[in-house]
Amino acid sequence: MTEKRIVVLTGAGISAESGVRTFRDNNGLWEEHAVEDVATPRAWLRDAGVVWRFYQARRRQLLEVEPNGAHVALANLQSKFEHVTLVTQNVDDLHERGGSTEVIHMHGELRTLRCEASGRNEVRMQTQDLADDFLFCTCCELPSRLRPDIVWFGEVPMQMSEIYNAVESCDLFIVVGSSGHVYPAANLVHAANQNGAHTVLVNLEHPINADAFKEIHIGKAGELLPRLVEEWTSNRS
Repeated sequence: MTEKRIVVLTGAGISAESGVRTFRDNNGLWEEHAVEDVATPRAWLRDAGVVWRFYQARRRQLLEVEPNGAHVALANLQSKFEHVTLVTQNVDDLHERGGSTEVIHMHGELRTLRCEASGRNEVRMQTQDLADDFLFCTCCELPSRLRPDIVWFGEVPMQMSEIYNAVESCDLFIVVGSSGHVYPAANLVHAANQNGAHTVLVNLEHPINADAFKEIHIGKAGELLPRLVEEWTSNRS
């Protein structure tokens, strides 16, 4: 493989292999609430306590999971090639803990919380930060309440201009563990195809947009990606 501009997009599947739970029961509910009803600006205004407890539970779970082989393989890919943009739909920190740098979290991050007044975010992962009580910022003279630093349904994903610029100029576009249901992420493969990029899918099963990819690998990303990255690296000229 010659030196190329690479974009990698990861979805929930890569985190699921590390044991990250969806927080839905068999009825698709969390504490008798539809998950969509605890992940919207309207839900925060209606009952911030319910939304806060939902995300605090997810934040606590970060302490229980570890990166898998797929996370480590992508960090290796970044170390081997100069131009690798890693974009994730996931809000965990498994890519960073797997060794990746400069990860674009288009849906936000669980490790950080955002001041409702200033919009600034801060890392808050100490033991005292993970309880169910509201937390307050350190950036305002009169501390303001913090909200999850997450892109909720109805909000615009983060750094979309940077993401589109990378996809529209890449030579290789790789998607790992994405269902193809969530937009605008699911549409990025089409932008890559229009640019003439080689598009690769690594997924546990065929997603709804599988037909858009030129190369498909079905199976666990933690098992497939280390081998694929080794092949891509060894074929580099």
